[in-house]
Order: sequence, then C-alpha cells, then structure tokens
Amino acid sequence: MKTTEKQPVAEQPSEDKPLDVSDNSATESPAASTDNAENNILNKKVDIDYLGSSLFSDVKEISPEDLNQNLQTEEVSPDHERYLSTFSDISEREIISGRVIGINEKEVLIDIGFKSEGIINRDEFATEDLPDVGGKIDVYLERMEDESGKTVLSKEKADFLRRWIELRDIHDTGEIIKGKIIKRIKGGMVVDLKGVQAFLPGSQIDVRPVKDFDKYLNVEMDMKVVKFNEMRKNVVVSHKAILEESLAEKRDEIFSKLEVGAIMEGRVKNITDFGVFIDLGGIDGLLHITDLSWGRINHPSEIISMEETLTVKVIDFDNEKKRVSLGLKQLTPHPWETVETDFPQGEKVKGKVVSMTNYGAFVEIKSGIEGLIHVSEMSWTRHVKNPSELYALGDEVEAVVLSIDTEERKISLGAKQLSDDPWDKIEEKYSIGNVVEGKVINLTQFGAFVELEEGIDGLIHVSDFSWTKVIKHPREMIDKGQKTEVRILEVSRESRRISLGIKQLIEDPWPELVKNFETGSMHEGEIVKVLDKGIILMLQDEIEGIIPFGRQTKKQRKEITQNYDVGQKISGSVMEVKPENKKVILFSDELSDKNIQKDEIKDFLDNQEQPVGERIEIPENVSDKVKPKSKAESVSD
Repeated sequence: MKTTEKQPVAEQPSEDKPLDVSDNSATESPAASTDNAENNILNKKVDIDYLGSSLFSDVKEISPEDLNQNLQTEEVSPDHERYLSTFSDISEREIISGRVIGINEKEVLIDIGFKSEGIINRDEFATEDLPDVGGKIDVYLERMEDESGKTVLSKEKADFLRRWIELRDIHDTGEIIKGKIIKRIKGGMVVDLKGVQAFLPGSQIDVRPVKDFDKYLNVEMDMKVVKFNEMRKNVVVSHKAILEESLAEKRDEIFSKLEVGAIMEGRVKNITDFGVFIDLGGIDGLLHITDLSWGRINHPSEIISMEETLTVKVIDFDNEKKRVSLGLKQLTPHPWETVETDFPQGEKVKGKVVSMTNYGAFVEIKSGIEGLIHVSEMSWTRHVKNPSELYALGDEVEAVVLSIDTEERKISLGAKQLSDDPWDKIEEKYSIGNVVEGKVINLTQFGAFVELEEGIDGLIHVSDFSWTKVIKHPREMIDKGQKTEVRILEVSRESRRISLGIKQLIEDPWPELVKNFETGSMHEGEIVKVLDKGIILMLQDEIEGIIPFGRQTKKQRKEITQNYDVGQKISGSVMEVKPENKKVILFSDELSDKNIQKDEIKDFLDNQEQPVGERIEIPENVSDKVKPKSKAESVSD
C-alpha cells in the first residue's frame, strides 16, 4: 500500500560530525577514519555507551499523533478502491461463484473476481457435465494462491460440501432420499447419495436376511439417513427402516382382523431347527416343527423350502407381543381317526425305521402312524438283544400288524410273522436219539451251543461231553467254530430248547469199569492234582481216582503235599466206585492215618466244604484194613 508521505527514518551521521565516543566505547563510529580505527583497536579497548543520549542526537522524532494524522490524510484513488472491494467477500474453504473463461485438455479456468484465475482439474467433471465457456459455476476455494501464485479451486469439493449440508438437514428431518448401490464391501454396501458415499449395512437392506448381495448392485432404492457423523464425515443409511415403518401399519391392520382358525397364505421367510417363519404380508408367524406334519421329521428343510408359498392355519396369537402360531398339519384330518380301517390286524405293511430303543424299532407305516417291532417279534430262532443287530435308521422294512390300541395310539408289529415258525415242526425234524451234525457257535462255563441249522441251536452241557472225564469247561474238549456230531437228548417246542450230547455217541463204559475196580483192589495212577484235603490221580481208562488225607493236622498235610508232585505215580486200594460222580475212592497207607475209624473218615468227608467236582468222598464199605480204636487208645490220644 502506497502512502503520500515517506515514513520517517533515522538520519545517518555525517563525516564532518563524528559521533562523540567516550573512552569506554566498544565499537568505533562508522565516520572514523580507517587509520584511527586501526589505532583504536590495536592500542586500546573502546567501549560504547548504547544508552547515552548523544548516540541518538541526530535521530528525528515523530509523535504518535503526527503519525495518525498523516495516515488519515492519505488519499486512495477510486479505481484502487473498486479493485480492493472485489476481495471483500472472498475467503478460503468456502463455496463461491465463478465464470468459466477457458477449457483445455487438462484444466478448466475459472474467473472468481480475484487477481488471478482459478484452476480446476478437468477430471473433476464428467464428460456430460463439462461446463460451457462463459457459463456460471459454483466452486470450492481451497487456496488463494499456491506456490506458483495460482488460485486453487475444486468442483468435487463444492458438490460434496453442498450435498453434505443437504444430508445433514435430511438426517434431522427424517426425509426419505434415493441412493444407488455402487459396490459391495465387508459388512454391507456402498451407496452413492449424489456426490456423497454412504454405508448401507447388510442387515439394513431388507427385513428378511439377505443371501445374495450382488443382486442389489447398481439398484436405486429409497433410504433413510440413520446416522450422521459430522466429525468423521460418516453417513449410514437404511432401507429396512422404511420397510418396517410401512410393515408396522400393515401389522396393526392384520392383527385387528386376526382370528384363531383362520386360513392364511404366506411365504417362507426363514427356516430354523425348531420351525419355519412365515411372512403373512406384514407379520411373521412361526410354524413349529411339531405342527408341520403328523409324522416324524428331523428338520423342517425335509419338507419345506425357502421362498415357498404355504397355506397355513392360525392356531394361536398374542396381540400384545405380536406373535402368531401357525399350523400346517392341522389342515388335514388326524391319521389315527382311520387307523383301524387302514391297517387291519394281520395285514402286511411297509414302512421306514424312524427310531430305535433297546427293546425294539419304531416303524412309520403312514405319516403320523408308527408301530413298534419288539425284539421278541423280530426272529423265530434268533435271540435278538438289540434291534441294531437287524435294522438301521432309515431302513425300509416289512411287517405284520399284530394289534392296535387306539386309545393309547399304539400299534404292535411283527417281522418274524412274515415266515413260518420253524419250531412248530421241530420235534418231527429232530427226534430224540437221532445223531446230527452241527457247528459250535458259542462256549460258556456250563456248556457249548451248537447250531443245527440257521436259527436252530442246541446245548451240550459239560456233563455230556465224557462218561469218565470230569470237564470243567467245554474248551477242554471242543473249539468254537468246530463241526461235530451230536446226539439229540431232549427237544422242547414250548421252551424252544434242544439238549445235545457227545458222550452219548458211545455206550456207557461204567458197567464194565466197575468190574475192573472191585472194592479192595489195588490200582496205580498218575497224580494230576494235589489238593489241601487229598490227591487226585488219573487211573486207567481216564478214570479219576481220589485219595483223601483223612484227619491229619495241617502240619501233617503240608508234609504230605511236599512229598508228592503232579506226574508222580501212587497206588491205593479201591474203597468205592461212584459212576454218577465219575470217581473212584481209594485208600492209601502212605497218606491216611491207619488208626482212624471208618465212621470218622466218612463223617470227615461228608462235612467237607469242597466245590462240586473236587469234594473227596469215602464209601461206606471202607476197607477192613482200617481197624477201630479202643476206648483206651482214644483216651490216650
């Protein structure tokens, strides 16, 4: 800015009038000669008093009043005043109006009434939106001048700021606007609101869950601004909010006309594990899985599909909670109403195994009608412990209707009734005394089961394996899976049992063996077991003999057992032969007390607590060699 009067400045000292410098000056006056300055520096230290009045004696003083008066009297030309007025309303970071004065390949020149033209990058304009030269346009003033002195303008920022202000007002008023979905991002979609991009969450697109987001791309729809963050320049919109407002009106209207028993049509909105949600045109109703069908289903998706249109029946509703319960099976009669007509007793039926327990399998023979095949009704011949041995879930099976209980809604089915009972003619096929061949299918402690034919087996008891040998377990004589001949001993159709024997394949040898083991005769055998109360030995013809210890003390018995081992030979005299027990009772002088009376031995043996097969018994006709004690001997003992 120019002024009519020069600003006062300090006068320079003249060469004729050098500064008055005292001896304490630190700096020489500029007017001093070079020789004097050198002499002063070399010869002595010069100190200058900067506070001395003489230092500013030549400076012209101007008062503040004189300065203000000079400024007020300065004249400004009219042209200069008009030029300055053009900048009075222009400021950075605001929208201003300008005139297009030129367009080239890269830039658009805008006259905003400033000393220099503004520049806007041509890329900010769409081809169809490119302005004409001479036309008016609103721009955003970013900077008055950049490094090169040019005014920096922006068309995009002007549009954004203007639209931003509009959206702020729209958010406050709740006005509905249109937006175009331009792309998909994580969690939702990006919407163009005519210059401002907003976020549309996936949950706010529709009242129903959206599975295909791509179908909404490039779609324009009505929206509401639900969140407006001024600081972060963040805008969130919702289409669902508009739908819910309209649905709320429809919902109230529908509930006002709703009645239990009403038949309605709706569209499947969602499928869950527990049921199906049906859109009834403004309200959602729940079709529970138990109300889908009279029959058993594991998941609604087995019979219902998404977006399917269904006719349903209103079975209950709550106006306050806005809940509606729907039914599908209620549109058809209950199947149990005609069950006796549809499935008479004795009729063959087909169905699917829908459930299994330890006691049987449930078979659905009609939707809503299930019958039970008990494990006892699965096979005539096989002992079924669990239905999983024969059936699996989902199997298609055939059965016979045994009985119907309409009150309890129970149907008994049988699978074995599909064929004849082989046990009806079992006595004719397997007569007592016949010799047949079978396969050993199982071994137990008490015997072996032999399969005579599929589903028909008999038992060989351990006592029926050998006439002479004591068998404690069948594996001593036979193996599982082995084929063997057996004789039919007994057949019971009522109890479904067949008794078999192997020893009966030969004659009972004991009538002849008894002759070989006369009382008092001596026999030698090999020790097979040493017990606490006696010794068991193997005699001729695989006959077991037993020599009891008698009433020896524990010490004496211990001494005896230490002297005898398995495999050792020992002799004894026969006291008694017992074919029913397959044993020969022997007496040994080496092991028994010779002074023990017959009655004492017998009483001792009768009171033994030995398990069956190991009890040692003594016959009544004990050898005469055992002499009774006298009273005197008994007293002395």
